[in-house]
Amino acid sequence: MGAETIEIETRDGVADAYLARPDGDDGALPGVLLLVDAFGLRDQIERMADRIAAEGFVVLAPNVFYRAGRAPVVPLDGLEDPDRRGAIIEAVMPLMKELTTERIVADADAYLGLLEEVGPGPVAITGYCMGGRLGWRIAAAYPDRVAALGGFHTGGLVTDDEDSPHLEAGAITAEVFLGHADNDRSMTPENIATVEAALEEGGVPFRSEVFEGAAHGYTMADTAAYDEAAAERHYAELFSLLGRTVAA
Repeated sequence: MGAETIEIETRDGVADAYLARPDGDDGALPGVLLLVDAFGLRDQIERMADRIAAEGFVVLAPNVFYRAGRAPVVPLDGLEDPDRRGAIIEAVMPLMKELTTERIVADADAYLGLLEEVGPGPVAITGYCMGGRLGWRIAAAYPDRVAALGGFHTGGLVTDDEDSPHLEAGAITAEVFLGHADNDRSMTPENIATVEAALEEGGVPFRSEVFEGAAHGYTMADTAAYDEAAAERHYAELFSLLGRTVAA
């Protein structure tokens, strides 16, 4: 796999990022923006980027918390231990709160720009947990630049805030696939119904499915939530989405 750590100039500084492409293929390939979960850019994310790239894509996984430092921004020792999870989440929570919609959208202009330089046409986004919500904001802000959005165990798409993400559904033109975790407090059945209604009202092509028995975080092999069957289903759904929308 041809992969490297790169630096991307943004409005607010320089973001470190992982860029992967099929080994030996230096031609123009469709771009995929991989948006991380709350634990950030790390070995697991790089492995996922490599697997997606092997299917014929250029994959960019930025450190979305770059304003706080290079990845990993917080110590992740013991991430696979459920007893350590709470402490790590507590450490990353302030970083998540600082990642405002304005910052997300501004950063995305640089991320999308890089992918557009190395590949033809609009790009696809795949996002995990928090990353799915970031991807939603980006797809709504740049409808002419994003052709597909895959969101997996994504939470927080429905809030009580005036700028709840689901209210932007009508701005999205990308094809959307949402693979929800089962019994997810951050994405309840009521939340799912609200998102689906918003997508339908906005005329967005989408599929929304609950992965039964799969916990929040089911794609992440370095956490206790990992579910191999659900993770493999996620790859199958993602590759199908990419094949319909951005594959050469």
